[in-house]
Amino acid sequence: MRSTVRIRRKALAGVSLLMSGVLLLGGCGARVATTSSGEPPERFPVRLDNCERQRTFDRPPRRVVTNDIGITEIMFALGLEDRMAGYFLSDGQRNGVRSSPWSAKFERTPHLGEEIGMEGVRAAGADMVFAGWNYGFGETERFTPGRLEKAGIDSYVLSESCRRSGARDARGIMPPLRALYTDIRNLGELFGVRQRAERLVSEYRSTIAQARERNAGGDTPSVFLYDSGRSEPVTSGNGGAADQIIHKAGGENIFRDLDDSWTTVSWETVLRADPDVVLINDYGGRSAAEKIDFLRGHPAVSELEAVRRGRFLTLPYASLVEGPRNASAVREIARFLDDVPADD
Repeated sequence: MRSTVRIRRKALAGVSLLMSGVLLLGGCGARVATTSSGEPPERFPVRLDNCERQRTFDRPPRRVVTNDIGITEIMFALGLEDRMAGYFLSDGQRNGVRSSPWSAKFERTPHLGEEIGMEGVRAAGADMVFAGWNYGFGETERFTPGRLEKAGIDSYVLSESCRRSGARDARGIMPPLRALYTDIRNLGELFGVRQRAERLVSEYRSTIAQARERNAGGDTPSVFLYDSGRSEPVTSGNGGAADQIIHKAGGENIFRDLDDSWTTVSWETVLRADPDVVLINDYGGRSAAEKIDFLRGHPAVSELEAVRRGRFLTLPYASLVEGPRNASAVREIARFLDDVPADD
């Protein structure tokens, strides 16, 4: 999975040409400008609630660094690529870039390396980092919003990953799709693209509502999300975007009662649940086809009816973590579940 880490220090063309005192929403992206005196626009400071903490931004960020594909695609969907110094992305997510509706923007925006850290962020000249807990931020890696603040760099934390009060490691303070809408609106406010943000939220809600209407009154197939793992599978509990995506599509995550996002379980629990469908997360060092072959070759898992009947649906990682592909993931899963027989 590892490749040579490259840091590109060259900013995107046009980043430094800040000529007017207004925010303009252009076809290629959102152009944030300062006044002729170099002062921030009159609407600043901007105060946002992020992970149950009020954050104050004194000026519009101009060199944002992102980590992970879904987070980066949020910026792209809002047309904010011109505000980015670059992004960090592991090789395990490169297939997701190729399938991304914003693949051209990925190509035009500097890929800063596979693993985010202080050295790379400083080299990029970042004034804000958009990442999440276990989506770049982590105490063990000594890369946290607190450390960035000490270095004079702002941060915004992905709302899906927010830690619950009094629980250091447990994540999820709101339903995952609400987290997506919250982040889109917060960033729309910060960068002055509120109309675009509201339009995206409206589009996503409409897509999801149509998918729910499609499966209204039908059966509720059970779904096992298989991310990775051989001795023990990695899946998603109710704190991850995948759980709500499955629910909105008319299915039921077999680990819906697990108060966590991405976590490890046992094969025994999967076998007891006997899911109707296996959802494959196309991510990491093994291809989706290799993951399916592994399940078909597993002595116990291969006996599951969903495996024997080949009820596999594959979606990219970017569809199953918080990001702008969530709504289309709901639609795709709903279509697949619609064809699952009620009884065999």
